[in-house]
Amino acid sequence: MGALIGVIIYLAIIVGIVAGFWKTYTKAGKPGWASIVPIYNFIVLLEIVKKPLWWIVLLLIPLVNFVALIMIYLELAKKFGKGAGFGIGLVFLPFIFVPMLGFGDAEYNEAA
Repeated sequence: MGALIGVIIYLAIIVGIVAGFWKTYTKAGKPGWASIVPIYNFIVLLEIVKKPLWWIVLLLIPLVNFVALIMIYLELAKKFGKGAGFGIGLVFLPFIFVPMLGFGDAEYNEAA
């Protein structure tokens, strides 16, 4: 019974993250479905944060990908008018901060 509860909680967290990214992509003028397609989701995320496409290679290199993802999430937070603390929250607590970004009142600012 305990394992079933753990699986249900895990699935709820995943659904929250996916829904949050879907809404975040939509706010940025990108198709929401792009957030659930492997690899393409990172390509679109790089477009949202205005990073060059070759950064996709950085996301494939162990340890380098963690640093690159921190930089991407910090820039994503900035594009939505949030600070560095929010960007760090996106990295370490995505199940909380991604839905906050997607379903909150933050607006995408391409020029930021």
